[in-house]
Amino acid sequence: MARLAGSNGKATAKAIHKHSLELIARHGFAAVSMRMIADAVGVQPGALYQYHPTKQALLLDIMQKHLEALLQAWVKESQTELPTIEALERFARFHIRYNIKRPDEVFIAYMELRSLEPDEFKLIEELRRQYEDELKTIIAKGIKENSFKVEDAHVTAMATLAMLTGINTWYRSGGRLSQKKIEDIYVNMVLRSVGCERE
Repeated sequence: MARLAGSNGKATAKAIHKHSLELIARHGFAAVSMRMIADAVGVQPGALYQYHPTKQALLLDIMQKHLEALLQAWVKESQTELPTIEALERFARFHIRYNIKRPDEVFIAYMELRSLEPDEFKLIEELRRQYEDELKTIIAKGIKENSFKVEDAHVTAMATLAMLTGINTWYRSGGRLSQKKIEDIYVNMVLRSVGCERE
């Protein structure tokens, strides 16, 4: 078996991340061994520990990179301030566009929380909370301005995120509806859920 680690560390790290994502999304974290990942990458199992000392560390790295990149992308997206209704629409479109391209990352970030040990879980929950707070802030502002007719910003934000993230469970490229059409439908549902209608 060709040993890639050492010939190009960055390429090997990228390959480990890629194949780990695919294997964990397909089989589940508990069923995937470091040997399976090493075989997929093309390195000896011991080489993986140069990059991740434990399988738990590997899972943390996958989730952390996804959530940190998501937050960074949203910060860049939200630099221009908009009226509240338009800000909610922008968030919904961003969430759909960003996550629909990353089904494995999204699946693992939600379904494998149960596999994290307490310290790792706390770290990932904090990143998730930061992202959730971005949406809660928009909704709370809409409630204060009387633009949104909802009872609780937190509950509304959680329900909205669940609805938007749920696209990844069924969306397949090349289906009956284009991604743009699906995006428009979901944005309309989000706006209606807070009591807004497009003019």
